[in-house]
Amino acid sequence: MAEEQPTHAFELATEKLSAFADRVRAIRSSLHQVIVGQDETLELLLTCALTGSHALLMGVPGLAKTLMVKALASAFDWKFARIQFTPDLMPSDITGFELLGSETSHGGREMVFRRGPVFANLLLADEVNRAAPKTQSALLEAMAEHHVTVGGQTYPLEEPFLVVATQNPIEQEGTYPLPEAQLDRFMMEIRIEYPTPQQEEEIVNRTTSGSVKLPQSEFDRAEFLALRDLVLSVPVPRSVSSFAVALCGMSRPKTKQAPAYIRDYVAWGAGPRGSQNLVLAAKAFALLRGRSAPTIDDVRQVALPVLRHRLLVNHRAVGDGVTSDDLVQRLLNESPIDATVIS
Repeated sequence: MAEEQPTHAFELATEKLSAFADRVRAIRSSLHQVIVGQDETLELLLTCALTGSHALLMGVPGLAKTLMVKALASAFDWKFARIQFTPDLMPSDITGFELLGSETSHGGREMVFRRGPVFANLLLADEVNRAAPKTQSALLEAMAEHHVTVGGQTYPLEEPFLVVATQNPIEQEGTYPLPEAQLDRFMMEIRIEYPTPQQEEEIVNRTTSGSVKLPQSEFDRAEFLALRDLVLSVPVPRSVSSFAVALCGMSRPKTKQAPAYIRDYVAWGAGPRGSQNLVLAAKAFALLRGRSAPTIDDVRQVALPVLRHRLLVNHRAVGDGVTSDDLVQRLLNESPIDATVIS
């Protein structure tokens, strides 16, 4: 009888993995009914969604960032909200506000809370760096704590709660750079490239012949949360977590394992949340590829979008034209880490 239990557990795990693959395949298919190309971007967004993590999208105007996020919310049947960030946006425009309600039976008036757009499953913060720091801090509380505080009262946000923020890399006038604490709350900074000529032709044909219909979903909230729990329950080999920790450790200029180019060009490296997000993303990446456990190669695959916004380069790097992308790639290419000897 004892010999049957591992076999049964293996069959159960295989069954769950197969069901997960079928679900994700259906999601991918529905997203591609709306989005042309952008396979890598969609996979990274799915990785963030399936781990309950926030994402930062970087791309020039016209690359369907908003449509991509709306399609993702529709594919999961989530409540979607969009906020266009502007310099005059107030914290209450995000969280909601209190106002005097109508007269009660006792003859008095009570304060009534009107919920803001943050009370959604997927919030699109469009051009997030255009809002003032005070407004950005209201969004940070929601991202970090999954609740908002108004008038001394705390209001929880319904799970799942994800923020996808966008930034335009061209126009930086009149913007407020996101503080490092808020940047660190995003699992990934995903950069969207221009489509190929063939993809652009297909985009033109699709979008000029009628309105674009968002995908329909057979999901409900409980089913998604079960998928997320499955991702979180994936076991991680120690070699994989050791590799993630070592990679982040090497990005910190004041550690003895940091290469010379990191000490020369980096002011601050990735913190522990970087290691956590590397492992979480690697879990989702493994399942998306039909495997039951992540490998070091999965960590390498997600390292650039997870770490690029966590390496703060110094003035010397700016003067020499060295970017955080260059440094992460160099860490991956020139600093092979033997995870078996890391403890």
